[in-house]
Amino acid sequence: MSRDTTPPPVPRPLDGEVFDSHCHLDIMVGERQASTADPVGTAAQAAGTDVRRILDAARSVGVTRLVTIGYDLRSSRWNAATAEAVDGVYAGVAVHPNEAHHATPETLGEIEKLAREPHVRAVGETGLDYYRDWSPKDAQQESFRAHIEIAKRTGKALVIHDRDAHEDVLKVLSEEGAPDIVVFHSFSGDAGYATRCVRAGYHLSFSGPVTYKNAAALREAARVTPPELMLVETDAPYLPPTPHRGKPNAPYLIPLTLRCLAELKSVPESELAATISVNGERVFGAW
Repeated sequence: MSRDTTPPPVPRPLDGEVFDSHCHLDIMVGERQASTADPVGTAAQAAGTDVRRILDAARSVGVTRLVTIGYDLRSSRWNAATAEAVDGVYAGVAVHPNEAHHATPETLGEIEKLAREPHVRAVGETGLDYYRDWSPKDAQQESFRAHIEIAKRTGKALVIHDRDAHEDVLKVLSEEGAPDIVVFHSFSGDAGYATRCVRAGYHLSFSGPVTYKNAAALREAARVTPPELMLVETDAPYLPPTPHRGKPNAPYLIPLTLRCLAELKSVPESELAATISVNGERVFGAW
């Protein structure tokens, strides 16, 4: 059965403003399929109209800014160039753990150069992914450690991808010494793991799966996360919230996830949106 690519309907606008802390604009506009021979800056300029359309749709429901995240050197370059070109878009740069076998010293040096650009606000997504075996665990851990050091040297937030690797993620952070700001992207742990992360002062970013019927443990994790350490994201075009599983995700669907979080926290959506917006400037810097 083919995947349903029909865009979900636009939800009711938020009672307030918020931002999407993690999406992949390059994948959403088809840059991933572009020729690697195309200049990245040129490709980013060509996609600018589509990016602005995505941002306009998000703004129509109260999602005013987007952080678009890299997963290899080309995507990091593209996201950095797009963030420089489009107001309201900011970038994260890194080599994803699934690509850790490509994290050569030369590539990591380029990632660090990008991380120093003013519109690049995060080093990520980096971390560990033991669900897939696309990169050996030792290569993943070596790359993760290198990204931690880049985040500390550049003073940027560290955005972590943690899939089936909870204990080793915390172990590496402890051994290396965590940067001042750490974000667990699309948090996937239970309440116990969330409590450990919160005690360390880490920010937890929740995405569409918190709305899923089978995600009771994740909702308990959200309940124990203080609002001042909470972010919200889409991971678009992945992980759409209920009732749109199986369809493409986009930043304009953030209200569905934020409303779920507000209900779990027993606070008005406007209050949670305001708190998350304050968190965003603490994590990513002044917009």
